[in-house]
Amino acid sequence: MSDPRQDIHAYLAEFDDIPGTRVFTAARARKGYWINQFAMSLMKPANRDRFKADERAYLDEWSISEEAKEAVLARDYNRLLDLGGNVYFLSKLFSTDGISFAEAVSTMTDMTFPEYREMMMRGGRSPEGNRSIKGNY
Repeated sequence: MSDPRQDIHAYLAEFDDIPGTRVFTAARARKGYWINQFAMSLMKPANRDRFKADERAYLDEWSISEEAKEAVLARDYNRLLDLGGNVYFLSKLFSTDGISFAEAVSTMTDMTFPEYREMMMRGGRSPEGNRSIKGNY
């Protein structure tokens, strides 16, 4: 295997080994550009109103894949992250829906919001068993 310090792609691929983590790389940014532009458009009240009035019609105005449109409509945030969405941009969608960042993020886990909130109040997810998909740690 090549030295990760010399091969940026190998270095970034190592992040894929962290369970439940999607590092927002330049490749993801390119892949999710239009998802993130859509999400940022929701900063404007008029756009939020248009989106809430007819979500599908508003999404159809964007150069977003059908898969991404379906993920937005289903509020499948993990799928949106896989498609290049950035959680901080997607927070505009959370806000449009009237839910907190923490509540939205809890839907990306296998926990209920109260369980997620309690876990975070206790200091967050334990690193034990969560350092490597390969199980080396």
